[in-house]
Amino acid sequence: MSLHADAVLVLKSYEDQEELRQTYLDHLAAHPEGMWKACADGHITASALVIDPEQGRVLLTLHRKLRMWLQMGGHCEPEDASLAAAALREGTEESGIPGLSLLPGGPVRLDRHLTPCAWHLDVQYAALAPAGSVAAISDESLDLRWFGYDEVADVADESVVRLVRATRDRL
Repeated sequence: MSLHADAVLVLKSYEDQEELRQTYLDHLAAHPEGMWKACADGHITASALVIDPEQGRVLLTLHRKLRMWLQMGGHCEPEDASLAAAALREGTEESGIPGLSLLPGGPVRLDRHLTPCAWHLDVQYAALAPAGSVAAISDESLDLRWFGYDEVADVADESVVRLVRATRDRL
């Protein structure tokens, strides 16, 4: 199955955010290339909020280009077999934590936002960090830091706060 077809299936089975979900599906129907960064009208991205529920914290990256505290995530790559695989790859690459596992149940949220390259139609997952995980900063980050759930609103924008809230509700 192609990544495009997987994204359509994932979005069709996602039961929240009906209007935004339909926007994503309409985008994919109109843009066969809508999974890739080269699609100037916007593209699907995949992200993973790395979470440590035992310690009540999330790992955020200070994004090198955007200069904002965000969850791990980014563009889909041709080798990604699925949106979930793309989110897990991004989470692992940007956190430096091996052995992440996605929270069951599919995406946690959708978030559409304008970036310097185009609109990102982000499909947001949550990834559980193994006990004792040690994060390692990547080239894409200026910093990488664990934040308690209640600290996120002090450093990140409302989209990240909503993602943390939705993830906690799913736990």
